[in-house]
Amino acid sequence: MKLVLHSAKRASAPYRVRIGLNLKGLAFELRPVDLVANAHQGEAYRALNAQALVPTLEVDGRPLTQSLAILEWLDETYPAHPLLPTDAFDRATVRAMAEIIACDIHPLNNLRILRQLTALEIDEPARNAWVARWIQDGFSALEPMIARHGQGYAFGDAPGLVDCLLVPQVFNANRFNVDLSPFPALEAAAAHARAHPAIAAAHPDHHPER
Repeated sequence: MKLVLHSAKRASAPYRVRIGLNLKGLAFELRPVDLVANAHQGEAYRALNAQALVPTLEVDGRPLTQSLAILEWLDETYPAHPLLPTDAFDRATVRAMAEIIACDIHPLNNLRILRQLTALEIDEPARNAWVARWIQDGFSALEPMIARHGQGYAFGDAPGLVDCLLVPQVFNANRFNVDLSPFPALEAAAAHARAHPAIAAAHPDHHPER
C-alpha cells in the first residue's frame, strides 16, 4: 500500500498525521504544500482535496482528508500500536479530548482565520490575543482530563490519539508565546510525548519544505 502525505511544515493538522504515521511505523512519501504561496488553492491540489486544506493522505492514489478521519483510518487499517484504547468508554473520552483541540481550538487560530483577521485590519497584538484566548480556553478543559487520565502521556502510559493532536497544538501555542504555566499536567504530557522518537521525527524542523 503506497501512502503519500500532502503536508505543510508548521500546520497543525498534517503534523498530527505525521505523528500517527510514525507511531504506526509506516513508510510514506511526504509532499510539501506551500501554504504561504497558496499552493493548496491550485487546481491540481483541489482535485485531491475539495476544501483546499492540508493534510491529504493518498492511499494507492485514493485521497483521504481531515486529520481525525485519517488517524482513525490508520488505527482501523493498521491495528498494531493502537491510537485508541480498547474500552468503549475510554475511546469516547479520548475522542472528546482530541476534539477539544481539533474542533474547539484549532479552527479558531489556523492560517486562514488569521489571514481573515488581518484582512479585517485587526492588528498583530489583537490577533495574538485572539489565538491565546482560544488555546487557553481549550487547555483549561484538557488540563483536568490529562491530570486524571494521563500516565506519562495525555491518556494512559502509551502515546495515542490525544498526543497526536496535543503536541502540534502546544507547538502552536509556543509560537504565539501563550503562557502554559496554568497547565502543568498538559505541559508535562506534551514534553514527555515530544521525547518519543516517532513523535520527535514528525517535528516541523524535519519537514523538507513549507
